[in-house]
Amino acid sequence: MKFGLLGPLHAQIAERAVQLNGPRQAKMLAALLIDANRIVSMERLVAVMWDSAAPATAVRQVQDAVSGLRRNLVACGAPRSLISTRRGGYEMHLAPAQLDLLEFEHERQLAGRSAAPLDTAVALRRALSCWRGNALVDVSSRVLEIDAARLNERRAATHKECLAVELDLGRHREVIDELTDLLREHPYDEDVAQHLMVALYRCGRQGEALQVYERLRRTLADELGVDPTPALQALHQRILTGDPALTAPDPAPARASAPAPNSAAAHRPSDTSSERPDTVAAGLTMTLPVRQLPLDVPDFVGRSAALAEIAGLLDGEAPNRAPVVVVVGGPGVGKSCLVTHAARLARGSFPDGQLYLNLAATSDEPRDPGLMLAEALRALSIAGSAIPNALSERAALYRSLLVDRRMLVVLDDAGHADQVLPLLPGADGCAVLITSRTLLTQLPGARHIDLDVLSPAEARELFTGIVGRQRVELEPDEADAILDCCGNLPLAIRIASGKLTGRPAWSLRVLRERIEDESRRLAELRIGDLSVRASVELSLRLLPADAVRALSLLGLLGAYTLPGWVVGPLLDRSDGEQVLDTLVDASLVRLTATDALGEPRYRLHDLIRTCAVEIAAPLATADKRDAIVRVLSVWLDLVRRGTDRLPGGLLAAAHGSAPRRALPDAVVERLMADAFGWFDTERDNLLGAVKLAVDWGLDELAWELTAGTATYYDHRCLYQDWQHGHRLALDAAQAAGNAPGTSVLLRGLGQLHIYQDEFDRATRALEPSIELCRDTGDKRGEALSVAMLSTVSRVQGRDDEALERVEQALAIAVGEGDRHIEAQLSCSMGVMRLMQGELDEAESWFTGALRLAEALHDEHRVAVVLRRFSRLHDRRGDPDAALRCLRQALATFEELADERCTGYALLEVGRVYAGQNDRDRAGRALERAAGLFHRHGDLQDEATCWQLIGDLDAAAGVHDSASQHRERAGMLWQAIGEMNQTVDPARPSSP
Repeated sequence: MKFGLLGPLHAQIAERAVQLNGPRQAKMLAALLIDANRIVSMERLVAVMWDSAAPATAVRQVQDAVSGLRRNLVACGAPRSLISTRRGGYEMHLAPAQLDLLEFEHERQLAGRSAAPLDTAVALRRALSCWRGNALVDVSSRVLEIDAARLNERRAATHKECLAVELDLGRHREVIDELTDLLREHPYDEDVAQHLMVALYRCGRQGEALQVYERLRRTLADELGVDPTPALQALHQRILTGDPALTAPDPAPARASAPAPNSAAAHRPSDTSSERPDTVAAGLTMTLPVRQLPLDVPDFVGRSAALAEIAGLLDGEAPNRAPVVVVVGGPGVGKSCLVTHAARLARGSFPDGQLYLNLAATSDEPRDPGLMLAEALRALSIAGSAIPNALSERAALYRSLLVDRRMLVVLDDAGHADQVLPLLPGADGCAVLITSRTLLTQLPGARHIDLDVLSPAEARELFTGIVGRQRVELEPDEADAILDCCGNLPLAIRIASGKLTGRPAWSLRVLRERIEDESRRLAELRIGDLSVRASVELSLRLLPADAVRALSLLGLLGAYTLPGWVVGPLLDRSDGEQVLDTLVDASLVRLTATDALGEPRYRLHDLIRTCAVEIAAPLATADKRDAIVRVLSVWLDLVRRGTDRLPGGLLAAAHGSAPRRALPDAVVERLMADAFGWFDTERDNLLGAVKLAVDWGLDELAWELTAGTATYYDHRCLYQDWQHGHRLALDAAQAAGNAPGTSVLLRGLGQLHIYQDEFDRATRALEPSIELCRDTGDKRGEALSVAMLSTVSRVQGRDDEALERVEQALAIAVGEGDRHIEAQLSCSMGVMRLMQGELDEAESWFTGALRLAEALHDEHRVAVVLRRFSRLHDRRGDPDAALRCLRQALATFEELADERCTGYALLEVGRVYAGQNDRDRAGRALERAAGLFHRHGDLQDEATCWQLIGDLDAAAGVHDSASQHRERAGMLWQAIGEMNQTVDPARPSSP
């Protein structure tokens, strides 16, 4: 995998060039490559995408472009982790060898660290070989053009430095052509002219050297109105007089006093040194070292990964060193403790001292950077009238004082980039550690470390260290419950531990009982000046009103990991995700991951969510209810659209009167590109939406959301979710007297009970469902409920009753013109006729059902009919035809990941092979089917599998195995009988 921007934009994966889908992907890739291994903010990506004013949908369009780029690269063979979603932006992860810019910078660093000029020259040549032309020459973006110009200047500076080193190594003949070309590209560059003059002179071409000077003098005079610098004039005079000192390179100066290898002065062949201009700083004396770090936390625990990352970024010899490290995290997460601990560990690398400044951004009076500079200057022994008045002058003096120093600057509780920028030293030997609740993406060269709560093990270690091991070991479960209530938040753990320490007579149970009630938790998590609520409120002061409102309403949605679109309907605004970005940047909402669909996921820490609920309490109930309705209306629309894209099912009910609200079509298409994937991702949220609707008395939304997910639950065999949602919504619908909703939910539960072999419970659900359908005129619902009751009758051996119910349901479906139900019930009629031995009649029904399913393009129904048809072929003595049907059906079921129908098909395969006395193949199919039935709680069909395997064993004379398998089947049938209060075993639900 190789990427390039030092020339035309280039991407190559698995030895093949990647074709980017349009200029937008090219711009996004270029922006991510320029800042590889660093977070690229959404603001910068928007600026890259649009040269003029960005549209209102800019953020979403950037997200779409990056998602498309990620999919493109992954399709070509790149890892999914190549581009990761970060708080406020994206990050592209590359090794130096995978990007020409990183390789270029790496070689430059090697050159800078090399003590031998020859090694320096070799490294610089390797750096220059990374270039293929002007940077990003084929990408059109004003922002990127500025970056490209900066890179091109760095290339020119590297080239000039390389030629200067090689000139000092005596390679004057070799460098003349390159110096000539370089001067042609940069006709005002006096350093290049100076090197070329010396090179020509050393080759005995004194006249050409003087011509170079004369051409440059005229160019400067004619076009700029200036003369050459005194240094160049002096060199001209030395060449005129034939100064013998120019005939050989100057000896290298002693390392202690030599300028940096990559500075222009290091490679000037003439003695043109001058004093440094910072005369103010030069006349001041600093008392060093400065030691201002706060006391370390004595019970600091964990954070090994974050500490290692900070140590690596502060290491002056590391290739990925960063001069500015920002630790970002929510209130109470332990940012200051971490930075203080990390700074103390790094003291040895900064012998000139450590400055500590508390910027107090979350306080009532954030500190002004001018006052902070004055404080820093006083710490550096500058006082009184020596401190300039202007902010810019203070900043300049501060940087000048630190220019040759190795100091660590800690800026605690920073609020925004403008507060920090004046406090950044410019010296290479210095580093800055910053804590902030907000992202500071505007800081040049800054690396951000996103700090989360402690891991469970770290949280327990902190709690145990403060409370005492003996108390924790006496009540370990209570300790776990307390930590769970604290959400592993360090501040909350310290407060809870402090309460216990100050109350030695308390058991841990006492504290647990006091904080397990969410309505009291924040009041209890307070001791002295420490308070979780107060810590969160400090962050809220920095937020605009719409962000505070969004946070309060998000708290009402419950403890779920949410998609970003929810904020829009909550606020009734189209730019909701921009407000969400504000909350993420403030570390009040956490960007937890990118889901399988490529969408970012967000979550509130439980204690912040509790604060949010408190903030929402004063809002008008009607306003909160309207916000909840808007969000649930979007969920309902997405559920309906997702269900429409699933393989055909008959559990989806007709629309009720609940409101539906649609997201933009482009968003819906992106989410629904993989309908099963969307349902899988939102599975917990969909149950949460039902509960939310029930809690707010929205019975119509509750039952429609629940019924809408039934098709998904059916295909995925998610019986627990199915039952939980239906029970919640049914209670609400019945309490509200909602007859249509009640009938739909009872029918859904009836089908679920059939799948679980609970036939009596199925009957108790379906019979009232039919009555309600008749009362409300729901003919389609009546047909489905009657058809389900026919399955109960058939399984329990009442064949005449089963046939009568199928015929009744089919007549209703045909009368209503519902061809989907007609196809299903035509197949059911075929099953009934097959059971009665009327094979020709069964074939007629199966053929009609197959024709209908194919006309409806319902591949799942086609597979079901083929599975049923296979039994007819087998009964007629044509096992090959039966197996052909089953193989086709199996392929469809497995492609759709329908495990239950896969199990039914495998059961039929086993029966066919058993009829041929093929014990091995029959056993493999039946055992696999039994495993699927067991996983989904289908006792009846699992028992049938074991009984058939036992019969095969007995026929083969393996009586011990036969006995075991038959006994297993008997136990399952006994369990079914106990559930349904019957003695005789029921028939399989899928004959």
